[in-house]
Amino acid sequence: MKQISLKIGTRGSPLALAQAHETSRLLAHAHGGGQERFEIVIIRTSGDMIQDRALSQAGGKGLFTKEIDEAMLRGEIDVAVHSSKDLPTALPDGIDIAGYLPREDVRDALISASADSIAGLPHGGAFGTASLRRQAQVKRIRPDLQVGLLRGNVETRLGKVERGEIDATLLAFAGLKRLGLAHRATALLDIETFLPAVGQGAIGFTARTGDGRARDALAPILDEPTGYALAAERSFLKVLDGSCRTPIAGHARIREGALDFRGMVLRTDGSEAFEVRATGPVGQATNLGEQAGRDLLDRLPPGVLPLP
Repeated sequence: MKQISLKIGTRGSPLALAQAHETSRLLAHAHGGGQERFEIVIIRTSGDMIQDRALSQAGGKGLFTKEIDEAMLRGEIDVAVHSSKDLPTALPDGIDIAGYLPREDVRDALISASADSIAGLPHGGAFGTASLRRQAQVKRIRPDLQVGLLRGNVETRLGKVERGEIDATLLAFAGLKRLGLAHRATALLDIETFLPAVGQGAIGFTARTGDGRARDALAPILDEPTGYALAAERSFLKVLDGSCRTPIAGHARIREGALDFRGMVLRTDGSEAFEVRATGPVGQATNLGEQAGRDLLDRLPPGVLPLP
């Protein structure tokens, strides 16, 4: 029997590489043999190179996938590993989502040397983030905080807090765990009060449309419940705005055999938040997310979503 081999495309950040190596290890375990058959190909993306402004000002989520997609379409890689919250809602022609690993903890982690909660941060303190969602949610709780742009990899952002350059930031706890840095979290934020980003905590794979060999190779490591949850979340995001220009949160999970979804859109200054909840059959995940998005869209006042 011919041994399976794949070229795995990834960004070069420490977290992206940790996710790619986890994928390689899982594939080697599933198919037997060594990890060398699952070669990791590092691709530098526009999102990694642009550090002086927010993604919403530079072109949105596609900045973390564009060069990887191009390499895939040229046949230089077979699959790509992504943090699912970085995947744009519309993928290029010829590329599809091939599935997801089992989802990690979806919560945001507070990183601070001065307080163990957002409420406990000093009045007028400096809060750093590159996420419009996190900015709006933090401002909703603490409108007095001075929120500024914070880009860079996880260690860069942790370092700025440790050196006192900012009072706090938020990071995905899943990313900290994958980097062996879970102990650096000051506190974990409950999702009922701080809803995560769509796709947070899930490692996703893309592959060329119709590439059965890549899909067959990935099949043993994919997680169906995560696939249903992400289908609902991504369809919700697609209805509203998938470009990073609007603070949007969304999370789906399977409870007692049904899919439970909660979504939110906020004003960028945190002054208002608009929510929707929906429950339905797991097999209708995409439709459930889309309908939740349309229900919320019908209730949003003018000016919340950006003009096309």
